[in-house]
Amino acid sequence: RDTRMRRSLRKAPAPLLADGAIPGDDRIAVRWEIADDEGFRKIRQSIDFETAPEVGHSVHLDIDGLEPARTYFYRFQCGDAVSAVGRTHTLPTAGSALANYRIAFASCQNYEHGYFSAYRQMQRDAPDLVLFLGDYIYESQWGTDLVRRHIGVEANTLAGYRTRHAQYKLDPDLQAMHRFGPWAFAWDDHEVDNDYAGEQSENLDPAFLLRRAAAYQAYFEHMPMPRRMFPRAREMRLYTHFDVGDLLRIYLLDDRQYRTPQPCPRPNRHSSQVWTQCTELRDPAQTLLGKAQEDWLQARFADSKAHWNLIGQQTLFAPMDEQPGTERGTWTDGWDGYPLARQRLMGDMQAARLHNPVIAGGDLHCNVVADVPGDPERFASAPVASEFCGTSLSAEARPQSYYSERHADNPHIHQLRSDQRGYTLLDFGRDRLQATLQVVKDVHVGEPEFEVQARYVVESGKAGVKPA
Repeated sequence: RDTRMRRSLRKAPAPLLADGAIPGDDRIAVRWEIADDEGFRKIRQSIDFETAPEVGHSVHLDIDGLEPARTYFYRFQCGDAVSAVGRTHTLPTAGSALANYRIAFASCQNYEHGYFSAYRQMQRDAPDLVLFLGDYIYESQWGTDLVRRHIGVEANTLAGYRTRHAQYKLDPDLQAMHRFGPWAFAWDDHEVDNDYAGEQSENLDPAFLLRRAAAYQAYFEHMPMPRRMFPRAREMRLYTHFDVGDLLRIYLLDDRQYRTPQPCPRPNRHSSQVWTQCTELRDPAQTLLGKAQEDWLQARFADSKAHWNLIGQQTLFAPMDEQPGTERGTWTDGWDGYPLARQRLMGDMQAARLHNPVIAGGDLHCNVVADVPGDPERFASAPVASEFCGTSLSAEARPQSYYSERHADNPHIHQLRSDQRGYTLLDFGRDRLQATLQVVKDVHVGEPEFEVQARYVVESGKAGVKPA
């Protein structure tokens, strides 16, 4: 696993057309090469293959035989055309001594709401790995201050999702960041449909499984993912883990595909909302991850020997009171809406004596930095983990006033800022983790300024977050 590289390509002369402008059932010959140097003077491997129309002329290569902890360069050739050169890094061998590792994580990039210029600063930060934690595309159109427009109506067919992914992939900043180094992914709802839960859509569409299958296929076609994640029948298994030397184990979870519907829905809908009274919250049948994923995660916690354990998932894990005043407000689409699922995960974490657990998420379009209390009903209880829930890369957010009104009711939350877009940089060392909240001053302009919103640290062996 440590020396495997995963690369993908979608051949499409006209990417904004669903068929890529490749006629009928044509199969296209392509060559892939990987080298030690950017000039390709020392080519390590080359592979000739054909693309197929059934998967949008995409290809996914799992490359073995590379050296650990090395930088390599790769490219694709098709006829006289040669792709831009990409760079990637293999992981250090699992269990090998490692002093530090840098991760950038982002989420919620809406093409219409702003430019993806945050990736320019991310390249300057030079992370070893990028984690994208959901809402890589947005299937629908919404928002109040649009800088560019999606092509076509809401995506709900294979052709629609292919076009949407292609439009996002044509963004030059996103392209450049993909070429810069390796990525890993968790998805959320907008890759398919807002607030969907398992096999059920927000608006109870009886044909939803067909729509979901189309979205899953387009996602696989356009993302650098291993072939084992190819969608089959009713499932596309995305959750996984990998080790970075002895320093870090990364878990990537899927809280969309296997969840039960949100509790206490509106009539004729199953979308999220904030409730002060919801009797279904503690229904034993409720799950966010599904039993198979929970069992897998429990086993991976138990066999982890890593110094740090980073749980990458879609949303806010720590509890948050969404209602100012004496009554507690619960947002039903996140972990607060599935308290027994959170309780099971925390119990597995504690039973395994998981070392230095850190949780990363997105979805809220708000920078949330929190201590995860051991008792979610008592925010002042001793923390058992540290959490960084990043703001959106470009998607619009609730006004800052919404969160300012609620901050006093959430004393375990250190940072609660929805007024800026960006990403989070995590620097893991032996003694501490430093988190840097990188933001763009204005995503609506093509040449924005960048700044650091805040820095925090987590000391090794001490759950909880402190200002840097």
